[in-house]
Amino acid sequence: MPEEIETADKVGSVSNSRYEQIVADLRKVVEAQGKGQFMIGDGALEIEPMREQYAQGERSEGLFTVKESVFRLAEDIGLAYKTVSTLRWVASRWPKEHRQDGVSFTVHRILARIEDEEERFAAILTPPKGKARWTPDEANRRVGWQVTKPVTPQEKVSAIHSLAQDEEVAAVVTGDLLRRPDVVAQVKAEDKVRVVEELTRDDQVAAAVAPEFLRRLAVVAKVTQADRVKVVQELTRDEQVAAVVTTGLLRRPDVAFRAMSDDTARHQVNSAQVERGRQAREQFEQTSPVAPAIRRIDRSLEFLDLVTACHAFVAAAGRAVPGLRDRQLSADEKAIVHERVAACRATLDWIETAVDTGKVDVDGELARLLQGE
Repeated sequence: MPEEIETADKVGSVSNSRYEQIVADLRKVVEAQGKGQFMIGDGALEIEPMREQYAQGERSEGLFTVKESVFRLAEDIGLAYKTVSTLRWVASRWPKEHRQDGVSFTVHRILARIEDEEERFAAILTPPKGKARWTPDEANRRVGWQVTKPVTPQEKVSAIHSLAQDEEVAAVVTGDLLRRPDVVAQVKAEDKVRVVEELTRDDQVAAAVAPEFLRRLAVVAKVTQADRVKVVQELTRDEQVAAVVTTGLLRRPDVAFRAMSDDTARHQVNSAQVERGRQAREQFEQTSPVAPAIRRIDRSLEFLDLVTACHAFVAAAGRAVPGLRDRQLSADEKAIVHERVAACRATLDWIETAVDTGKVDVDGELARLLQGE
């Protein structure tokens, strides 16, 4: 059966005039109930007057503590202890001369939370602006409690928070809200950051989201230098990726110069060159046409190292020099290359001298050049 709705001449299923009659009758019932509740509270208060907070557990002049006396009264009249205890407290907050006819006991109970007596007694005499009488929701607003029917945005937010105490409910609500662009647009930047951090705690989610962010140049531009370094470090943990990236970076003169200023990096590069020389020697022995003839010679390890080094130098130069076609080096770059060429030329002269004479002494100039390497 469809729910009845309020129309211009009806409220629910009854006419406006009948509704007004029902309201008048029920107000009398509510007033009578309120007087009855105050009567119960007054009786409990007479049996056990309110005391200072610290004395609540002390013995009264009789045989019972306050709680035991109120509990006995509750059982004797057929009500719950909590109900009688609440009625006693409300009665203590509203002396008879300050109780207001026409204001429900529920409103008295809510406004009883106002600590200051003068403020409390004045409040019940002054309904909210624009209202003819106090209602439970208006009383809740007055004392800062959650209302049953939220009206303001803050009241609605409080109601949502209350309903979303359960984490499963909160998760569903959050997911629904985040799918609404207009809602997301109003979220503060710092709150968006916290949401993203929480949503990307799962590594798989983070891995799926990160590439999208990294493709957005405007986002990357806002990343701090330290964070960019961390990202590159993470992305280059794979050795193949690191090799490709490093090669590309070292082709940039400024980057290469700064990298070689680091002692550890320079040592690693030199070690890599030595290892590459060893590999080149092995390749020479396996692939060079003159390798069989050389293997037939009674040669020393030093001889093989020397021949391999020369082979590696020629091969490396053969790969690098063609890359200079149509390229103009800067003055600094030319100076560095000329310096290295001079070192190579002096080293070649030294090799020839050592091979022809067996003398491996190094003069001061050559020593300086070799130390510069």
